[in-house]
Amino acid sequence: MTKPFSRAAALIVLVAGSLMLQGCLVGAVVGTTGAVVGGTAKATGAVIGAGVDAVTTSDEETRARREREERTERRRQERCEARARQGKSC
Repeated sequence: MTKPFSRAAALIVLVAGSLMLQGCLVGAVVGTTGAVVGGTAKATGAVIGAGVDAVTTSDEETRARREREERTERRRQERCEARARQGKSC
């Protein structure tokens, strides 16, 4: 009678121990996953923020870009006029 009882007790201890370890394992996995997801969310937020900054331009940036484009076009026209004076096509 002692052997079946000790086997049953050992089996109960083994099952209970494995269930407790699964809880620890699940807790560790959930904690790690949360950390990874949190880090990814921060990185994604930074990328989205940079994307919004890249898409939206301030008035100053717009004016500077327009001035650069005007200078580039003026240089192109001056080169074309100089080539025309030399009898060459643009």
